[in-house]
Amino acid sequence: MTQDQVPDEIKVKTAFKGEFYITYISPDMKFEALVGEIKDTCRFPPDARFTVKWVDEEGDPCTLSTQEELQEAIRLYEVNKDSEITIHGEVSTLPPTPDAAGCEHTHTA
Repeated sequence: MTQDQVPDEIKVKTAFKGEFYITYISPDMKFEALVGEIKDTCRFPPDARFTVKWVDEEGDPCTLSTQEELQEAIRLYEVNKDSEITIHGEVSTLPPTPDAAGCEHTHTA
């Protein structure tokens, strides 16, 4: 694959409750579709609220809550020629937070 080529699919490793799940996504996947994929893969309870974070190139967890944040994760995956995107899912017992820059968001499963 040359630098200008976009991969057909991206390996995503999702960590949840000490287990790892491997799935493959399209580079143009919509954020809500990714949330559904994670929900199904991790078998979240139907009414669960959960937080999704991806691990950046420095090993820092970054909240993944918008299409733009997903696109940034995919962009860095491509630029760094990573083998996968690592995501952590966490079921939350707290109510969702308001949408604001820098705030953590929860999604209803």
